[in-house]
Amino acid sequence: MQNSFKRQLMLKAAAGLLALAPFSMAHAAEPSLVAISSIVDHPALNAIRDGIQDELKAKGYDDSKVKIIFQNAQGQPSIATQIARKFVGDNPAVIVAISTPSAQAAMAATKDIPIVFSAVTDPVAAKLIDDADKPGGNVTGTSDRAPLAEQIDLIKEMTPQAKTIGVIYNPGEANSVVSISQFKEIAAQKGYKVVDGPATKSADVQAAARSLVGKADVIYVPTDNTIISALESAIRVTNNAKIPLYTGDTDSVMRGAIASLGFNYYDMGKQTGDQVIAILEGQKISDLPVRYGKGSELYLNSKTAKTIGLVIPEDLLKKAKKNVE
Repeated sequence: MQNSFKRQLMLKAAAGLLALAPFSMAHAAEPSLVAISSIVDHPALNAIRDGIQDELKAKGYDDSKVKIIFQNAQGQPSIATQIARKFVGDNPAVIVAISTPSAQAAMAATKDIPIVFSAVTDPVAAKLIDDADKPGGNVTGTSDRAPLAEQIDLIKEMTPQAKTIGVIYNPGEANSVVSISQFKEIAAQKGYKVVDGPATKSADVQAAARSLVGKADVIYVPTDNTIISALESAIRVTNNAKIPLYTGDTDSVMRGAIASLGFNYYDMGKQTGDQVIAILEGQKISDLPVRYGKGSELYLNSKTAKTIGLVIPEDLLKKAKKNVE
């Protein structure tokens, strides 16, 4: 009797373990949550998002290992704040913040969840980190600090007669304020006068471009999320006035800007994706240094050049990664 009773207990225990096994396996296989936010919908930032997702998949992080959610703030910092708070409530493994406003909103919302930013020109000036090499805290990422001196050299080579550069940017966007300050300093060293065309929202971009007609020989737009989101309205003005419009991001050349020397934002997204993977694999975010966009590619738009009556030098056409004809 005693042996029979023991056998019954062992069979029940075994049955209980088998019953728990499917639950334990399902729980262990639950994918990590990666929450991505972006300040606005435009090609450069979208390319970063796509690069992040593709890099995760390429490194084996498919739908069984990660669940990705994405939210767009529609150009509104207040919405970026709401998104960040919601993400914190979802308790993701990593928050990815594309753009300075999104990164600042995420940082204000949590000091515990790892935050990986992308497309932030100066993360120190934006008060996201104290040191790019040793970020500490819960924030790191990839910077799109632009090759400003090379961009101004491109303006000089394509439009050597230009003396005054008009800049359109949002003075409320920390990313752009830093970039334009540096741009002005370098432009002055190279003998240019710079005039401002501020626009605090996308609806103001057309008026900002018009304000520079008659004041500027060429116009430059940095990697400013507000301006880039409404770039076509500025291009219509500059094309009608026969003024070349240069940009800090190459994607804008595909939309009608005349030229850019800048990063491939899809590749920057892949760099950001690598940082996300490092965190998912257990590396401390405080030990991950900030990365910077690699390389610079020349994009030209011969179609726009023809519209405004500008001849692009042949040697530049030969160097171009992409030429819109």
